[in-house]
Amino acid sequence: MRFMMLMIPLGYETAPPDVQLDPERVRAMMKYNEELQKAGVLIALDGLHPPSMGARVSFASGRPMVTDGPFAEAREVLGGYWMINVKSREEAIAWAEKCPASANEVIEIRQVQEMDDWPDEVQEAMAGLPELRKAGGR
Repeated sequence: MRFMMLMIPLGYETAPPDVQLDPERVRAMMKYNEELQKAGVLIALDGLHPPSMGARVSFASGRPMVTDGPFAEAREVLGGYWMINVKSREEAIAWAEKCPASANEVIEIRQVQEMDDWPDEVQEAMAGLPELRKAGGR
């Protein structure tokens, strides 16, 4: 089962583009990342720049509308993610509990939708998905 662990650093929604990372926190997180890798559960991981460097494309009017960050209405934003492959939701939670997160960080755990989660008609509509994944490097 694949799970995405989403890091939500509270307050990151207002971080400036040049936000600085604490080297000690980075070292602790790297140790955790290495544990995930050594356990054979890590698929991918990345950190994300703050919303002040991003953009949102909304479609409420039926046309794309681009809003540059930061986003005034945002209360929680992603700071990064891990994609892991484990046997159960409980194992994903156990890995999240081991993270050296600080008091202002939350990890949301979401299971990735697999092809066999869907009825046949939906699987037929997604027939090219495996090829798209291969082309994307996964």
